[in-house]
Amino acid sequence: MKRYLPFLIVGSVALVTFGSAFALYRAKKPAPLKDAAASGIHARGKAGAPVTLEEFGDFQCPPCSVMAGLLKQLEDEKGSRVRMIFHHFPLAVHAHARAAALVAEAAHEQGRFWEMHDLLYKEQALWAKAPEVDPLFEGYARTIGLDVERFKKDLAKPEVAARVDADQKLGTSRGVTSTPTLFVNDVALPPAAMNPAGLHKAIETALEEKDKPKHE
Repeated sequence: MKRYLPFLIVGSVALVTFGSAFALYRAKKPAPLKDAAASGIHARGKAGAPVTLEEFGDFQCPPCSVMAGLLKQLEDEKGSRVRMIFHHFPLAVHAHARAAALVAEAAHEQGRFWEMHDLLYKEQALWAKAPEVDPLFEGYARTIGLDVERFKKDLAKPEVAARVDADQKLGTSRGVTSTPTLFVNDVALPPAAMNPAGLHKAIETALEEKDKPKHE
């Protein structure tokens, strides 16, 4: 700021102070992405990517936590060639899985689904064993910069629960019974390929298919 002071002699100190405070507020409280919340689709990556990798996951599932890290590495490696889509599939065997899915959807209402997705998996070992998860989840909301009071209200919205239910129904219709379940360009990845080598091979195969010249 000091380097610009010589150019602000005729400026209003009050205006500069207000502008700085407003910029800081905007940085801490990002504007909600209303269109993202309306769509209910959780995607990272270029829409026209040659490979779309869909996951049906459960936030309390330990293998899903491991898979989340692997998928993020693949996103970083493949860049614009891979698009990642996440679908909820909370399993009844996990006591807090549905609550965590609702938490992620409530974060989505403020445009922060992926931030909550990443944090839930990062902190899974802590909240998965907690007898009372609400204080922890509210803390996570605060950590990623959400309006916590709005977050708590959004948790009770019927449309938030409906998005989780819709994902689960979609998974069931596609034969999903366990998590994580992955689809590469709409083709289910077999359990034997649910490892770094298998994923890399599946993605490379899909890329090769897309790169093949089309014949009339």
